[in-house]
Amino acid sequence: MGRAFEFRKARKMKRWGQMAKTFTRLGKDITMAVKDGGPDPDSNSRLRALIQNAKAANMPKDNVERAIKKATDKDQGDYKETLFEGYAPHGIAILVETATDNNNRTVANVRSYFNKCNGSLGTSGSVEFMFDHTCNFKIAKHDIDIEELELELIDYGAEEVFEDEDGIMIYGPFESYGALQKTLEEREFEIISSGFERIPNVTKSLSEEETEEVDKLLEKLEEDDDVQNVYHNMV
Repeated sequence: MGRAFEFRKARKMKRWGQMAKTFTRLGKDITMAVKDGGPDPDSNSRLRALIQNAKAANMPKDNVERAIKKATDKDQGDYKETLFEGYAPHGIAILVETATDNNNRTVANVRSYFNKCNGSLGTSGSVEFMFDHTCNFKIAKHDIDIEELELELIDYGAEEVFEDEDGIMIYGPFESYGALQKTLEEREFEIISSGFERIPNVTKSLSEEETEEVDKLLEKLEEDDDVQNVYHNMV
């Protein structure tokens, strides 16, 4: 198995703890997708994918419709996506993806979390190069050989295909998202969910006590409403 498989296995041990947080994150993503490409999922491929993700996360239909409607509200400000880079204690690299309608608040909050937990917020480019920005799709299991499927999808950017407990995972570079989504839909594979992840190139092991120090920072970041995703290279 490759790095994407190992990364996914590790991430599943530390999923978002609260369902409300997941719904908030998906709601923001849906609102931004509608603002960018319109409210019709048939013509907005990103929105179509997010609605699939919401269904996979058991997000109520009312929440989805509310997020779509919110994007057309004149009083709704635009969310700005910002990537923060820094280090936790013991040299653990951290990337923080945020979506906010108040960037000053988000910057102040993220900086305070790093400072209070003995970390350091870095400059743009200081950590991002240590992670591969990837896209992924989970499709329903089919009566097809995994290696054969991988060979079929390589031309569209797939780099790793493997069986998960409840589907088949497909990973590729961030830039291949559109091509992979298009070919999976054309071939009528059932897409359960899709998204983006940042996989560390090099990981670092810590002692139990050191891990607890890093976890304090990760928890503070993940609890913030403006934070969409947190990635690190600790194992």
